[in-house]
Amino acid sequence: MHPVNPLCIDLDQPSLTGFRSFISSWLYRDTRTTLLVDPGPASTIPYLLEALQSFGVERLDFILLTHIHIDHAGGTGRLLTAYPEAQVICHPDGIAHLVDPAKLWQGSLKVLGKTAEAYGEIVPIPLNRISFANEFSRSAVRAFRTPGHAPHHCCYLIDDLLFAGEVAGVRGDVASGIYMRPATPPRFLLEVALNSIDNMLQLQPRRMVFAHHGLVNDAMKHLQIGRWQLQLWVQGVASVLDKKESTRENAFFDWLLTHDPVFQRIDQLSGDLLDRERIFFGNTFRGMLDYVQSLSVAARKELQTADLTIPADVLK
Repeated sequence: MHPVNPLCIDLDQPSLTGFRSFISSWLYRDTRTTLLVDPGPASTIPYLLEALQSFGVERLDFILLTHIHIDHAGGTGRLLTAYPEAQVICHPDGIAHLVDPAKLWQGSLKVLGKTAEAYGEIVPIPLNRISFANEFSRSAVRAFRTPGHAPHHCCYLIDDLLFAGEVAGVRGDVASGIYMRPATPPRFLLEVALNSIDNMLQLQPRRMVFAHHGLVNDAMKHLQIGRWQLQLWVQGVASVLDKKESTRENAFFDWLLTHDPVFQRIDQLSGDLLDRERIFFGNTFRGMLDYVQSLSVAARKELQTADLTIPADVLK
């Protein structure tokens, strides 16, 4: 049997700079099930429905949420009005926030401001339509709790295909090699994030979908890079702690351009995508800064001197 490739439905946000080929929803169909991973924000549900109809999707068995951030899950309740038979699968810690999303919506507004407004208000999900299960009947889906990017993060494995959400960070298409970066908003814990990647490495997936963004056919390589980057970037943050607070983020950016050959390829991104990545880079920096500042002085010094080499063939 040939492997099934999921269909990517880009959920671009023209009103936001660089928000193209970034937010995506993924349709997967085989002989057993039809499912959708991460419906995206409420503002793009009309476009998503149009795309699903064009693909002839009359029924969804499952809607899988990698996590409950507004750009991944905010439109789920609205999607259910068109596919009321679908069962939403979500990390247990996220269920209550989607059944009653008032607090989640206010938090999104506080953190994201106008970006959250562009995404649209989060629509509640009926309690009987959302749950968590490690394995689902009528399908070959396996769910795994993978905290790191968020405490309510999950990955999903179907045969050799891993829907990875942001467990290994973010990737982008560049002219040469691989561009990736971690995605670690507060509250970030390095050990937790590494453990989640290690658990995914043990599954040995062949293909992998990044929520941001795209399908890759060498999943293990990308997971290894994601794991290495988490450690390297934390080392970099520890290395700039002695800088003036107002200059740390820029000092960290410069440090990475010297030490991370994967992140160095950021200059190959188009101008608007580069602007977007620079903003999200700041979120990652702040999450890691909180973590590093929580460590003892001895632990920080150990971080600064750790040998974090990675085989050259992995970086190609």
